[in-house]
Amino acid sequence: MLLVETFAAGPLQCNCTVIACADTKDAVVIDPGGETERIAEIIAHYDLTVRSIIHTHGHLDHIYCTHDVKRAHGGDICLHRGDMFLYDGFAQQCAMFRLPVCGLSPIDRFVQHGDRVALGKHGLDVIHTPGHTPGSICFEVTDGARTVVFAGDTLFRRGVGRTDLPGGDSGALRRSIRERLYTRDPHALVVPGHGPSTTLGEEARANPIVRA
Repeated sequence: MLLVETFAAGPLQCNCTVIACADTKDAVVIDPGGETERIAEIIAHYDLTVRSIIHTHGHLDHIYCTHDVKRAHGGDICLHRGDMFLYDGFAQQCAMFRLPVCGLSPIDRFVQHGDRVALGKHGLDVIHTPGHTPGSICFEVTDGARTVVFAGDTLFRRGVGRTDLPGGDSGALRRSIRERLYTRDPHALVVPGHGPSTTLGEEARANPIVRA
């Protein structure tokens, strides 16, 4: 069984998730863009051990509090190498959004398509979905009959991630969604980087920008 807590974090309301194996209490924090106190409360409430801090991509609203979470709870910081230019540009991103520059911890593990991030008796499968950024990735996990895809800013409910920022590519984004997301279980729950959840099947049928 999995424990999953998702909440909007930071000034840009990025969806941050704490996900854990209920049996082993091993946890992964996805996209810690803020709300470090809430993250700490969830970890303490369930008596969790953070094994990894993973990022769907390197934009500021998804990485802003990574250093604080790492310092407080440990865990390997994971990112796709394609977004290292964004991670290295942390200070410039802070200036762009007029946010104070806080600490930045080094990446512990570069993940790529087909990798698996351990989560107790479960695991998060890495799906490389370039387009919003070159290193955008989604994470898929199955718990019994339930499959969840953490899609970052690749796919939203009735929308997709913007591609007008450095490294964005609208053609690559459409290919990623059609070839690497819509080909999966249509009943899979999608937790996007912002906004409400959806399913892959709903978006394949009704997404106004990218349909199957």
